[in-house]
Amino acid sequence: MELVIGSRSWSTWSMRPWLTLRRIGQPFSETLVALRQTDTAAKLELFSPSALAPVLKDGDLTVWDSLAICEYLNDRFPDAKLWPDDLVKRALGRAAVAQMHSGFQSLRGECPMDLNAAPVVQELTEATQTDVSKMVRLWSMLRARFAADGPFLLGAWSIADAYFTPVATRFRTYGVPLTDYGDDGSCGAYAALLLEQPDFLDWERLAKAKG
Repeated sequence: MELVIGSRSWSTWSMRPWLTLRRIGQPFSETLVALRQTDTAAKLELFSPSALAPVLKDGDLTVWDSLAICEYLNDRFPDAKLWPDDLVKRALGRAAVAQMHSGFQSLRGECPMDLNAAPVVQELTEATQTDVSKMVRLWSMLRARFAADGPFLLGAWSIADAYFTPVATRFRTYGVPLTDYGDDGSCGAYAALLLEQPDFLDWERLAKAKG
């Protein structure tokens, strides 16, 4: 398998399937296409009809879009347990991922991921504050429901955690105090846990070394 990714410092979409692939434990190669260059789209067109990263190549199959890739990997490697067996957990996890995949536009725009940026405390607009409050409500609800099953969003690690790892980097970079948005401490602990995972630390190390 080959995963085509964008610049590690900025590409939240690329990080998600990369973290998921690392959890599977299967070997894969990666091709990095630098983002924000005049020829970025032209280079990505060689791999994907969307001309966007990430792209997964598995034999003669091409899968684009981070969520489609993660769901394909879940189907391809069922023993990896990328989603829990429990129907309720799986449904709620997928709902959370879908919300992240299509929502939180103000948070994305105002607080883009940049793993090479120096931390800064930023005053957030009202729209972004609303997004942060929604995130805290979402995380709080799932952590409260599944805390007894483990420390991740649904208890054990899942695709949902790959999806929210870039969010945790945003809160760190922009100094967002989650307790100001209703966090009882569980959301901050969850965000810190995501940023302590060995696979994320490998991604971050490569981002700082190569961009």
